[in-house]
Amino acid sequence: MNLLDDLNLQQKKAVTHPAGPLLVLAGAGSGKTRVLTYRIAYLINNQGIKPKSILAITFTNKAAQEMKDRIKQLLPSVDDILVSTFHSACVRFLRVDIDKLGYNRNFIIFDTQDQQVLVKECLRTLNIDEKKFAPAVVLSYIGRAKDKLLEPAKCLDGAKDIREKTMATVYELYQKRLKENNALDFDDIIMKTVKLFKEFPAVLSYYQNRFSHILVDEYQDTNLAQYELVRMMAAKHRNLCVVGDDDQ
Repeated sequence: MNLLDDLNLQQKKAVTHPAGPLLVLAGAGSGKTRVLTYRIAYLINNQGIKPKSILAITFTNKAAQEMKDRIKQLLPSVDDILVSTFHSACVRFLRVDIDKLGYNRNFIIFDTQDQQVLVKECLRTLNIDEKKFAPAVVLSYIGRAKDKLLEPAKCLDGAKDIREKTMATVYELYQKRLKENNALDFDDIIMKTVKLFKEFPAVLSYYQNRFSHILVDEYQDTNLAQYELVRMMAAKHRNLCVVGDDDQ
């Protein structure tokens, strides 16, 4: 069967786009994920791209599984495409090379409860009143900083008032304690991968060469850290296809 027979004109245009960057804007229910999965099939069947050279990224495990299922329907014998969430892909990369950043490869990932316990411990150590600096508020501050790739030192330098300076001080100790525990929190996963790529160009080069084609679903949901990660990985081949809903 001809893959393209299932697509409308605009979808065909996106699926058969030649090499180079591609931005697809489409509303809810208009076949965005279909475009991504059919493009993957087109790249393999019509362009001769090796499946292991393709990285497809989305935001939730459920969406990643749905994409895998759809690809399996189109390409039943292909199973070495990496279809993953941002975080799962980055954990995979970090398991190989995080030792370069001074962590052991068997690092643990703190969940929300672990984070709460750790930040409370940091507040106690620094003699900061939890009533004035609620752990949830401090963790939200730390999460936003990590989404913007801001290390504690940068936050301390940029603090506009005593409240921000206090939260940046907690952030600094929190990161120190995470490392002592050989642990990352959820927001660290992407931030540390970007750090790894920036500080060790050979590692970045390996992944740039491995993944010649990168496709991202729900692109409107990316934050700065995720954008930077994708930008770096796609910089060599520039075969980046992103699909998003601009109304969102």
